[in-house]
Amino acid sequence: MYGRQTEIAIAAMSVLAEIYDDDCPRLRASEIAEVRSLQRPFVAKILTMLSQAGLVTGSPGPGGGYALARHPNEIQLAEVAQIFERETDDTNCPFGTGECGDGNPCPLHHKLTDIQSAVSELLDGTTFDVFRRANVTAGRQRTPSPVEGIGRRMAYRASRTRS
Repeated sequence: MYGRQTEIAIAAMSVLAEIYDDDCPRLRASEIAEVRSLQRPFVAKILTMLSQAGLVTGSPGPGGGYALARHPNEIQLAEVAQIFERETDDTNCPFGTGECGDGNPCPLHHKLTDIQSAVSELLDGTTFDVFRRANVTAGRQRTPSPVEGIGRRMAYRASRTRS
């Protein structure tokens, strides 16, 4: 569907979307990595690239971290994919290069193009607000999510820096 970098970038941004509010709380790369069980150095590298692309903002030091640069309903998953995926019209014919372009398409051609269309539709038609809304719904459940645990740690950190 898409590559590992895109997968991790969407996972990292989904965490930031889950906690998004008007105060724009910030999370460290290590906290984001913990929530999604990802490797911290890789998450840090991805967040740097997302920051350079203007999708997240980062600030160093105590109380620093990453936050979404815009409201989650203004950021499409496709914007993330465009950073890490190369644009191609190639259908990757299982019979080899050029097979589908010469005469009749291979037996899988239409199914493969349908899958590509569905993935494009998903990425283009979905914003990160879907994660924010999911967290609001999950917040009504008894079991706290990993993001809620981070929220408690953020509140603790904030109280210690004010003291």
